[in-house]
Formats: sequence, C-alpha cells, structure tokens
Amino acid sequence: MIRIETTLYTLLILCFFSQLALAQETITPKVIWTVNKVDLGTVLEEQGPQIAEFEFTHTQDSLFYIETVVTDCGCTTVEYTQDTLVVGESGTLRVSFDPSSGAGFFSRMIVVKGNLQGVQDTLYIEGNAIPRASDPEGTYRARKGDLGFRLEKINVGEVFTNVPKLKQVEVYNFGEKPFYKDSLTFVGPEYIQISQLTDSIMPNDRGLLQVAYDGAMKNDLGYFEDQVSLTWQDTTGFIVLTVLADVFEYYAPFSKDDLKQVPQLVIDPKEIDLKTIKSSSIQEKEVLLTNKGRQPLEIKKIQGNCTCLKLEMPKTTLDPGESIYLKVTFNPKGRQGIDQRNIYIFSNDPLNPVQLFLLKSRVE
Repeated sequence: MIRIETTLYTLLILCFFSQLALAQETITPKVIWTVNKVDLGTVLEEQGPQIAEFEFTHTQDSLFYIETVVTDCGCTTVEYTQDTLVVGESGTLRVSFDPSSGAGFFSRMIVVKGNLQGVQDTLYIEGNAIPRASDPEGTYRARKGDLGFRLEKINVGEVFTNVPKLKQVEVYNFGEKPFYKDSLTFVGPEYIQISQLTDSIMPNDRGLLQVAYDGAMKNDLGYFEDQVSLTWQDTTGFIVLTVLADVFEYYAPFSKDDLKQVPQLVIDPKEIDLKTIKSSSIQEKEVLLTNKGRQPLEIKKIQGNCTCLKLEMPKTTLDPGESIYLKVTFNPKGRQGIDQRNIYIFSNDPLNPVQLFLLKSRVE
C-alpha cells in the first residue's frame, strides 16, 4: 500500500513540474523524441507482452542521462539507455505492455525525467487488448468458410481523405488447415487493401486481419458498402467480406481570424415534420441553402438514406451571400408508422463539412 501511494505521489509531483515547465518561455528542447506516442493496435492476449520503442537524441552541449522513469500501470515495464550521452548521441526507451492485464482500449502514460533541469517528458502507448474467448462457437458466430468473425460485416467507421483508415479484425480458424500470411490474395476495390497481420492462423486458434481504406482514392463522400473476396493457397473456396465506411473530406485546421472568410453553409429549416400523411401521397418540400461565407461554397454531394427520396437543386456552387432551394420529394409508398428520413449535405464548409437535414412523418 505504501509503495502504491509513493508511486502516485511521484506521478503527481512530476505532472506538477511539467505544467510549470509549459508555462515558461519556449526554449529548444534538450531531448528530442522521434515520437511521443506509439499505437500498438489490436493485441491478442495469447501474443504475450508487446514492445513499444521510443528513440531520443540529446541536443545540448552537456552530459545527459535518464534519471527516473515512472509509469501509471503495473502492466508496463520499462528498459532504457543507462549511458551518459554527449550532444548528438541517441538512446532508446522500450516499454513492454502485458495484454492480459485488461480488455478493451488502453492508454498508458510513461513519465521520463532527465538529469538536466527542464528535461521531463511524457510518452504514451495505446491500443486495444482482446482477451482469449472461452467459447469460440458463441463468440465468433459469423462463419465465412472455416473462419469465424464476431460480426457479419466489417465497419471501419469514419474515413477521412487525408490518410487511409486502418481497421484490425479478429478471426478464428474453425478448420483443419492453417491460414498463412504469405498465401493470402484478395479481389476488391483498389481503395481497399486486406492483409494478414499474424504470420499464421492455426486450427482452433485466432489471428488478425487488417483492412486499409483509402478515402482519397475512393473519390466519393458518404456511406458505402463494398465487398472483398479473400482466398488462401491450399485452403478450399473463398470468403466474401462486406466493408462499411463513412467517407468525409478532410479540412486542415485554420485560425480564428479566417473563420468569416471561409465558405459557410446554412440550411433553413434543418428539420421538416410532415405530420400525418397517407402512403399514397407523394410529398414535396423545399429547403433553403445559403452561403454566408466570403468564399464560393461547393455542394459536393447530397445523400439520402432511402431510395424513396428524390433530391434536386439547380446548381452546386454558391457565391458569397447566394441562396438556392433544394427540392425534396418523398414517396411514402409501402411505409407505415413513424418515419424519419436523413438527408446528408456534403460541402466545402470547413467548419461543418457534413450537415444533416431531417424529414419526419407518420404514415397511415
């Protein structure tokens, strides 16, 4: 108990001095780290301890060595360069993480204190730890050939156009033959790449696949479902994966001074309630779209969540101060009860690149 309290007290003291250092005038750092955060990705319990390596370089004309290293969890152990370094020399710090310590997303902090005044840095490791499944049949219910998945479809989530999105997927081998990394081939859209992370997936064991989704190469915005076919040499047949993604345009951060200069889309109204309507009555409504910014606004795409919607507008580029009407036609045929249609408007408004318009009704 005393040891735990001492460690926590040390962490609090170190964090306090870190805040004081930030408040001081910016100076050239005495130690430069190649990275200050390492993402270990998805880690299976049976893979054992995972290693994250941090490299650093001493920049000042003085002798430097690491004095203390404090971690915020007993699930991590640290090894680091013990030598005294002169200017220009480099060292490493290796953090070992034990995935059996918990389940789900983890983020661990490592505080490094050097012998020189002002040398105190905070490093992080993060990832997703998945414990062994006690009931593979019940856990991996979605069977595709000999492989079992937790879910029928792979949802990579939000994908932005500035960098490909990576999604790791856990699979279980119910067959009698191993799946080897080097024998995997796949067929699918060029913006989706599939790879096997573990060298092999042995019978009655599990492994990891990785999906890489390139939003820029997709060259479209909105919600998409794609299919990818996978085969392994020396295994029978092939499996088909359905990949889900929401693709968004990436806009770099900009200063507050530029807030009134950029395009700005205003939707009026943002919600229309049709009240009670008959399923045989086609509804038509108009929504006003206005550019309240000082640069041209581009409507890149309008996407509804149903084929029952027809969306029309006279143009896709609005000058500063210009307005146009979006015509929304809703055919409720075959529908009954409370109904809500979502209409997504994608534009080059960097503050709100995707806006939602709702069309509600009760269909008799």
